Amino acid sequence: MAEAAAAALVKVIFEKLADEAFKKYARSQNIHSELKQLGSTLSQIQALLNDASHKEITDESVRLWLNSLQHLAYDIDDVLDEVATEAMHRELTPESEASTSMVRKLIPTCCTNFSLSHRLSPKLDSITTKLQNLQKQNPGLIVKGEKPKNNNRGNETSLLESDVIGREIEKEKLLNKLLQDEPCKENFSVLPIVGMGGVGKTTLAKLLYNDTQVKGRFELHAWVCVSDDFDISKITKTIFQAVSDENKEFADLNQLQVALKEKLKDKRFLLVLDDVWSENFNDWENLVLPFHSGARGSKVIMTSRKEQLLKMLGFDNLDHLKTLSSEDALSLFALHALGVDNFDSHPTLRPKGERIVEKCGRLPLALKAIGRLLRAKTDEEKWDDVLNSKIWDSNCDGDLSADWMAIVPALRLSYHDLSANLKRLFAYCSLFPKDYLFDREELVLLWLGEGFLNKSNATMSPERLGNEYFEELLSRSFFQNAPNKETLFVMHDLMNDLATFVAGEFFSRDDNRMEDLSKYRHMSFIHDEYVAYHKFEAFKRAKGLRTLLAVYVGVDQSWDEFYLSSKILVDLLPELPLLRVLTLSRFRISEVPNSIGSLKHLRYLNLSKTDIKELPDNVGNLYNLETLIVFGCKSLTQLPKSFSKLKKLRHFDMRDTPQLKKLPLGIGELKSLQTLTKIIIEGHDGFALIELKGLKDLHGEISIKGLNKVQCSMHAREANLSLKGINKLKLKWNDGSGRETIEKEVLSELMPCSDKLKMLEVKHYKGIELPNWVGDPSFHQLVHVSLRGCRKCTSLPPLGRLPSLEILRLEDMSSWEF
Repeated sequence: MAEAAAAALVKVIFEKLADEAFKKYARSQNIHSELKQLGSTLSQIQALLNDASHKEITDESVRLWLNSLQHLAYDIDDVLDEVATEAMHRELTPESEASTSMVRKLIPTCCTNFSLSHRLSPKLDSITTKLQNLQKQNPGLIVKGEKPKNNNRGNETSLLESDVIGREIEKEKLLNKLLQDEPCKENFSVLPIVGMGGVGKTTLAKLLYNDTQVKGRFELHAWVCVSDDFDISKITKTIFQAVSDENKEFADLNQLQVALKEKLKDKRFLLVLDDVWSENFNDWENLVLPFHSGARGSKVIMTSRKEQLLKMLGFDNLDHLKTLSSEDALSLFALHALGVDNFDSHPTLRPKGERIVEKCGRLPLALKAIGRLLRAKTDEEKWDDVLNSKIWDSNCDGDLSADWMAIVPALRLSYHDLSANLKRLFAYCSLFPKDYLFDREELVLLWLGEGFLNKSNATMSPERLGNEYFEELLSRSFFQNAPNKETLFVMHDLMNDLATFVAGEFFSRDDNRMEDLSKYRHMSFIHDEYVAYHKFEAFKRAKGLRTLLAVYVGVDQSWDEFYLSSKILVDLLPELPLLRVLTLSRFRISEVPNSIGSLKHLRYLNLSKTDIKELPDNVGNLYNLETLIVFGCKSLTQLPKSFSKLKKLRHFDMRDTPQLKKLPLGIGELKSLQTLTKIIIEGHDGFALIELKGLKDLHGEISIKGLNKVQCSMHAREANLSLKGINKLKLKWNDGSGRETIEKEVLSELMPCSDKLKMLEVKHYKGIELPNWVGDPSFHQLVHVSLRGCRKCTSLPPLGRLPSLEILRLEDMSSWEF
């Protein structure tokens, strides 16, 4: 576990040391000899890591040695990042600022370089000495040739959840109860599915929930992932959103429950409460208050590992969901390992498969994980490697549940087969609580901010690499599709436990454990209604902290906000100079401290849904910043003039910032930009449409406002929208008088790529007709077209020719003849 993280960090360090521009700058600063010595010592240690990967499973001294190496590797990477950032600062700082006097110009180069060399040389010497001492403390490791890893996994598509084996009897039994009106004094009844972790409770619930007979019998349906946080407001709001398709805000729980009661009134409903841990009967009583208004025959499916609450509800003789039979377990394993549910084509592998099935305890989660580990590997030696792994016999430290101890060897074996990069990405997910809804794009951008997606000689972008890594983890069952959330993903509780276990002492999401924060490099905490000063005061001790995530676990798309004193940020940020990822989303903060500009390592800054009005001008000093999110900052009025200095910025999300009326000059020079969600055309003294020409990698969602200020259709053509991967395009003119001819020419030239576009909105366009591309059938992915305030438009293009069109919204089209 520790070896993978150390190996990944060491690999990044050597990539930085090998960079020619980095080496050139190091020589100019007289620190190249120290770096060379450090690299030589680290190289000797790196040669021991292959042996360490095998011995850390059973040897505690090896694990401790690897942890020490990892701490040192973090320190080295921080120093190298400081050098690279200083080099970028010198490159971006004008000569007039760097040398403001003739006297300074006359000072020899060796003297002007003294400051950096003087500051870093002692650090490098100290780290090298520590590396040499670590080398002397070698716990019996030897240099071994690295065993080549077979990464050819055949078909990497994720198996569908419908590939379920061996639950026909259980499903039929529960299906009969769902479809019958059993005697019950209440309008609704509870159907429990109880069993150990990984046995398939959620899968069985999904089979029932998605059954066609069940869907036809119940008028309303809702699925809620409950987990160990039995938050009545959160659960109730999720149910309300599911049955009403509305996203309302309520002053308190009472109003919310009254609204839900009204929605359920006289309707037969089916609710699934998945993974309930609570044993508090009063909480249950309060939760179900609105349920009583439903029609008779309503049902609540509850999956749980716990019995206590169900016994309080009168279930004295609970039938626990059992592990699969040997034959069904073998079939499920074969399906994931060989692509078919039998061994007919590989009879010699069957005995080995039978032994693996028994080692997995016939638990579906473990069978899937090991099956996907062996996907398309029909070499008997590979199967023997799995059978003979020491992981099956290794012990885990800590107070672990019996469920986890029963399944952990299989999951650890699946984890052990991952590459070092994938192991690090998986461990990072330990920062998020159980049942957290992962957004793939958000997670990839966090990985990017941490520096996990750097790949030497890469032929693809870091974002694409991150998506491929995510797909790999998904295909191996480390992630699962979230129920009823097509674009979101969840991690099974036991996988979350595994991530926490392998993350070790470098990650923490438990902000109540304040005993020794100095060792942590990555921390997260759950939003509270009021964040106490003492909690953040403790974070100051984590001087090496790279990650500080405020994690929101409320209802999706909610606008909940949480109070955070400005004094906390003013005092805290200067104490965490090594931060690379900072998320302050949803906090009720109105200003960002000036100290933000001193976080020179910062790559990812999320200020979404806060009350900030502006960003300080020294944000321009964040030379490494790659992702900036101000989505939903409804009070934001201006961006700093120094914005053009953010040369590494790749993703800038400004969605839903209605008060932001102007973009700073120079954004068109940020050639790395891939996400720029809002563009405001200002004519001569601001952003010009033609500036999009240089932003060749733009994709995703783009909203272009102020198109009435475009004086020439040539500028629209030069924007080259057809060469950008835009999937959601909003084109907006100001309401008022306009020039019909020029506006039609501009819109004609703003045709996006037909293979990518999924949503198009045109607002306040003054032309009499729309260009033909709007209804061209080559836009085969276009599903949503919205035309608003186009009052002079008398006819529409043949939108019926769009093969995928599902939503057509026409508003304020007063001249349209139909």
